[in-house]
Amino acid sequence: MATFLWVIFGGAIGTGARFGLSGWAAHRWGETFPWGTIIINITGCFIISLFAGLTGPDGRWIVNTTGRQFFLVGICGGYTTFSSYSFQTLTLARDGEWLLAAGNVIGSNISCLIAVWLGFFLANLINNSGRA
Repeated sequence: MATFLWVIFGGAIGTGARFGLSGWAAHRWGETFPWGTIIINITGCFIISLFAGLTGPDGRWIVNTTGRQFFLVGICGGYTTFSSYSFQTLTLARDGEWLLAAGNVIGSNISCLIAVWLGFFLANLINNSGRA
């Protein structure tokens, strides 16, 4: 139960950081292009891999399982799930699971784009139902 609460707490920190950085980028460069999302995804990918590498079995820092989950799942997951997706894909590739890594990239991107399209399609159907 304690690990669960630590992950929730880390998620709140990551979500707050994402909200703040995204707002700053929108204020700085405008909202026409999603600069904030790109910055968050890139920095999240860098941060999750740096921390995972430094605290993994061959890393220089010893961090217990709860601490790793607090940071990797909580903070990084709240900051951007793209970092988890990218790190998991890299792990598959590093383990020689090239087909699974490619399947994760292709499957995630195509499936997510289809899901977004279906969500908007369904929302439009609901919004327009009963209108003359």
